[in-house]
Amino acid sequence: MTDDTEGADGEAFASTEDPFSVIGQWIDDATRSEINDPNAMALATVDPHGLPNVRMVLLKGLDGAEHPERGFVFYTNLESAKGKELAATPKAALLLHWKSLERQVRARGVVTPVTAEEADQYFASRPRLSRVGAWASDQSRPLESRFALEKKVGQFTAKFGIGDIPRPPHWSGFRLTPVEVELWHSRPFRLHDRVVFRRADPSAPWIGTRLYP
Repeated sequence: MTDDTEGADGEAFASTEDPFSVIGQWIDDATRSEINDPNAMALATVDPHGLPNVRMVLLKGLDGAEHPERGFVFYTNLESAKGKELAATPKAALLLHWKSLERQVRARGVVTPVTAEEADQYFASRPRLSRVGAWASDQSRPLESRFALEKKVGQFTAKFGIGDIPRPPHWSGFRLTPVEVELWHSRPFRLHDRVVFRRADPSAPWIGTRLYP
């Protein structure tokens, strides 16, 4: 895939039958070029009142072609606001935007829990203090003071000592399997390249359509 001001990149993703092949390449490009968190994405959910709720999270997995229902994987405290919202309404939207590359990916679809094995494997790869923090933080709930948080971190640090830190039962991940994906690439004078891919369900083939910018 090329990336020049003549828009060859746009032609490439307009002709693909699988947007994930482009997304994987774009993430690789961002990993090499973005200074901070090339895997940062905005995740939108729906709260109990039907209002949208959006925050930044980190994309921790993009399924390969061998996965039957390819999707975007992220992790969280299941008792957090987003964890509860996804349990109640298992649908979401996400946005990846790379300013320096002038590209973005939008996706919407259904959300399902990852397997316990997936969650265990990722949790074990996290820095030790991040694993302690997963036990210490009652994410999204009121906190009386910074000291109270630091005290709980100290308590769990002492509890686990130098041994293994198991994954908390309230901490796991989700997979957003999209039924709609839009690839966007900047072009001069705001005449951008936009191609949207839609499918009836996660097992159906993609249908791509170029959009006006």
